[in-house]
Amino acid sequence: MLTNGTRFRYRDGQKDKLGFTAPLFLLASMLLASPAVSLAANNKKNTAPATPANPANQRTTAYFDITKIVWPNPPEIARIAFKEIYTGEKIDSNLYTKTARKTSWMDRLAGSLPADQIQLDKLPYQLIRTLGVGVDSKGRIYAADQGVGAIFVFDPTDKAHVELIGNGRQAHFGLITGLALDDDDRLFVADASLHRVVVFSPKHEMEEVFGGDILGRAGGVAVDRENRFIYVADTGNDVVDVFDADNFKFLRRIGKPSRKHDQTEPGLFSLPEGVAVDTDGNLYVTDTFNDRVEMFDADGRFISTFGKNGDGPADLDRPKGIAIDCDGHIWLVDAVQNRVKVFDQQGRLLIYLGGAGNYPGQFMGPWGIAIGPSNQVVVSETFPGRVQVFRYITDAEAANLRAQRDSRERKPGGLTPATTPGATAKKDSVAQ
Repeated sequence: MLTNGTRFRYRDGQKDKLGFTAPLFLLASMLLASPAVSLAANNKKNTAPATPANPANQRTTAYFDITKIVWPNPPEIARIAFKEIYTGEKIDSNLYTKTARKTSWMDRLAGSLPADQIQLDKLPYQLIRTLGVGVDSKGRIYAADQGVGAIFVFDPTDKAHVELIGNGRQAHFGLITGLALDDDDRLFVADASLHRVVVFSPKHEMEEVFGGDILGRAGGVAVDRENRFIYVADTGNDVVDVFDADNFKFLRRIGKPSRKHDQTEPGLFSLPEGVAVDTDGNLYVTDTFNDRVEMFDADGRFISTFGKNGDGPADLDRPKGIAIDCDGHIWLVDAVQNRVKVFDQQGRLLIYLGGAGNYPGQFMGPWGIAIGPSNQVVVSETFPGRVQVFRYITDAEAANLRAQRDSRERKPGGLTPATTPGATAKKDSVAQ
């Protein structure tokens, strides 16, 4: 739940693949800015005091227990749980204190700088405008930041250490956008202004550069690990470019090249931004200006599309990043609504989270999304730059939790105090 119980409402009796009831489409189009306000009148009684939680390396004013943020709210089985926020290197407040030094008459004569100095050369790097994100096989999180001109590498097992793949260090960057990683943890970095993709080894050493003679303005990147394709959303040319994942040769285009951004026919694009691949090798593209998602097979043949412009929960308004989970659900970022939405393969909305705001679980200018091998969902933001991490509870996990709950509730003698609906729902909601 969002702190004191911001709730989602559901239509009775409509089940879906995710295992929770479908959201009510008459729900207000935006979540309330403050998570402390309830959307359901019957939830006002939930007024437990907030628990402070504000680590030093997090730019957030959310002083409440962020470990209890889950979607949907009890008594439904939780499917998404908030985990962490990353904003950059750890901030040491001592670095911001001014240190006084004595000045000699020579300093004063020469017009030296004031005696009170801040250790500017030691200040930590912080995310500013974060776009593409990715997760490697070890669970490390990669975040491309245009403001810093670097890729931040966060290790959840060592939060005190942040590695930077930076402009002028390992490579030269212009405007870095999309990120993707393959099975060998090679990193693919799309550069919009230099019209290319840079390949880094698992040790973050530059290995290859490709696409310079093909790409207009590179956006999102996706790797088809089975068919050995690399897909790059070519936003400048309104196409998706396909490259060989082994020799990086250009293979073909999906869509029709255009620079007018006015193509609306199915199978064509107007400013495509995000790309993703499922386990069957199908390609998913966020057709941003057309406010829709388009699907293609591994040969580039158009399959289907869904989405329309609007401000309702099931509508789309400038979709950006896209990812597919292990159960085949389609996750995408709605940049204008500041939401993350989950759809099934038929394009039906299953759940959404977020809304405009700076609290954990809310977004300001979200752009990228990636799903890691441990079902961690990583979302980037641009105002200000930060990365939020969630945990997706799979279909199998949810079914197991539901079976356990049903078994407890069927015990002879009815519900015991330990298995009241509220207690059971609370236990299920925080299961990881």
